[in-house]
Amino acid sequence: MKINDISKIVSAIALGGVIVTMNSCKEEYLGEPVKQKSINRIDLMPNMPQPYKMLDWKQKAIDFDKYAFDENTRVFGNPIIWYDNSRRNIDQETFGLYTAINDSRQGPNNNNGEFHESLNSLAALIGGTLVGIDKTDQNGRNYVKMVQNYFNSDNGWNIIMNNTNPSVALLGGGYGRDWWYDVFPNVLYYALCELYPEVDGADEIQHTIAEQFCKADSVLNGNYDYSYFDYSTMQGKVNNIPLQQDAAGGHAWVLYAAYQKYGDQRYLEHAKSALDALMSQKESRFYEILLPMSAIVASRLNAEHGTNYDVKKILDWTFDGCTSPSGRYGWGVIAERWGDYDVYGLQGSITDNGGFAFFMNSVKLAWPLVPMVKYEPEYATAIGKWMLNLSNACRLFYPTEIEDKNQWLPEMKNITNGNIAYEGLRKSDDFGKPELKGVSPVAIGDGPKWTSSNPPESMFSVYSTSPVGFLGAMIETTSVEGILKVNCNVTDFYAARPYPVYMYYNPYEKPQSVIYSSDKRVDLFDIISKEYVAKNINGKSEILLPAENSRVVVELPAGTKLKLDGNRVVDQNNQIISYK
Repeated sequence: MKINDISKIVSAIALGGVIVTMNSCKEEYLGEPVKQKSINRIDLMPNMPQPYKMLDWKQKAIDFDKYAFDENTRVFGNPIIWYDNSRRNIDQETFGLYTAINDSRQGPNNNNGEFHESLNSLAALIGGTLVGIDKTDQNGRNYVKMVQNYFNSDNGWNIIMNNTNPSVALLGGGYGRDWWYDVFPNVLYYALCELYPEVDGADEIQHTIAEQFCKADSVLNGNYDYSYFDYSTMQGKVNNIPLQQDAAGGHAWVLYAAYQKYGDQRYLEHAKSALDALMSQKESRFYEILLPMSAIVASRLNAEHGTNYDVKKILDWTFDGCTSPSGRYGWGVIAERWGDYDVYGLQGSITDNGGFAFFMNSVKLAWPLVPMVKYEPEYATAIGKWMLNLSNACRLFYPTEIEDKNQWLPEMKNITNGNIAYEGLRKSDDFGKPELKGVSPVAIGDGPKWTSSNPPESMFSVYSTSPVGFLGAMIETTSVEGILKVNCNVTDFYAARPYPVYMYYNPYEKPQSVIYSSDKRVDLFDIISKEYVAKNINGKSEILLPAENSRVVVELPAGTKLKLDGNRVVDQNNQIISYK
């Protein structure tokens, strides 16, 4: 009997005697299966969150883009998008998106139309692009070219900043410079430029950013103990903002991307230097996104350059959160059920009034951690389980997806058309509306807190919703409820991606068979089990998923020859299929 026939019988037994067309086989030795590793806080999460409802995240992203970039959209007379002709930094028109609906500080008639945020605009452009919208030719405008105005040359910083005029950052909020607000826009811009590599002027901006980050890391020389860094004077600064050593993660990501783009060895060395500075911390310095960005950098450096960074430490620091009183104390990943809802997997404060999760932060956390499993497949089951919880809970930020009694402004939810979410989700709200006292959770926004003149509808956050396309591009439901097909390539920027790669997590106690569809003949190879789960399939076939475990499936053209090269699995052209 052939190995393939034996595999079919084993699979049939696992599925209760039903033979499926999975053709799982292990025709030649391609390495030992990868033993899975746990992440403590993910272990606290349920295999199947309840109540379960998976949104069509791709459609949510498409609908958001249509709503936000439609110049005819009006909410109580105001648009979501407007155009800024102050021509700061670059002599061209740019655009702004309201941070929150009808934010009184913003729009064409407030503060010369200059107050808008790159963190909002860039995320919206990337998210829209990832779900198939060409942002260089939409409504007759090249929005990708227009965001170059965030490259702050007028003030000498020569990096992408959150505002075209940084002084407007003080409007309403009263805070000073904040390092993550200065670093993360450059991460976003580099990602956008990988999607649109030919936009005029972008290459020069990217090269200048890389040089600035390279110089900054040289000056910092392993010491990132600052609230922010002045990129014009090349000096670290301390103000009222907590120290942000995790900015090194953002430096590392941009510099490694620059190395991939330009091949300059200095960028590689400074990416490592920044990562070394981060790893030298004795405790988590997690806040927002820059620390987890280092997880994908560390995993790629380990895989591609033979380093030995402790990825587990980064993951634990991220999920367990910041415990340093000099940092953003309590920032981590929620691992609880609030009231009638599982909210496991969301990111935010795990201490503020019992817990305060944020939509934008939760979505963006998937950016580095999903592609990481291609390089560190031992975490696939943990990350798969987390992604199921995360993507299920993220719907609760939308006013149309959570009960009226659990949200701050149910009487206005229809103005969003289901396209704009609340910024946050609190475990409880015992200091606001009396009718919400003791209610858990409560969907809420920050808009009215920024200034007394902000209207109630500023509870709804465009800024928080703008990255929804990340989920839209990653997540696809399958033939089995609760099992997702997660695209591991879409946010693996500046990486070799020769073949499609998908992560499946089976939350059930028994093996499950899911339908895999292809419009061409393909072989499916799992880099965890190091075996084919299907061969020479076309159209619809079925693949078997082990109980409470994951597969990371590489879709190969049928007949692709694989072989072992050390610990790596490569194809006949020496393209890497699996790193370990």
